[in-house]
Amino acid sequence: MEDVLKRLLETETRAEAIIEAAEAERKRIVDAAMDEVRRNEARFQDEAAKRREPIMREAEDRAGQLVADLTRKFEARQRVLREQADRNEEAAIAAALALLLDPEA
Repeated sequence: MEDVLKRLLETETRAEAIIEAAEAERKRIVDAAMDEVRRNEARFQDEAAKRREPIMREAEDRAGQLVADLTRKFEARQRVLREQADRNEEAAIAAALALLLDPEA
């Protein structure tokens, strides 16, 4: 009976060692998988940034062109309005002088 108990204790000790080894191997595999995931995520982020770069550059170029076009249009419109204001100012001064010089007209 004592031999049976001794063998059971030895078997239990070996089983515990096997379980500990399996848990350590599982942890190692999980850690390796997580490291691989982190590397893949970093590589994906780098590649995404590289893919976005030309798109962003093109968008910035288009925005710059649009700003330049709008600036030219604004300046042209501003010149036209200034010219109209100058013409209207001359007409207003002439009308005011006429009214001051001949209030009954």
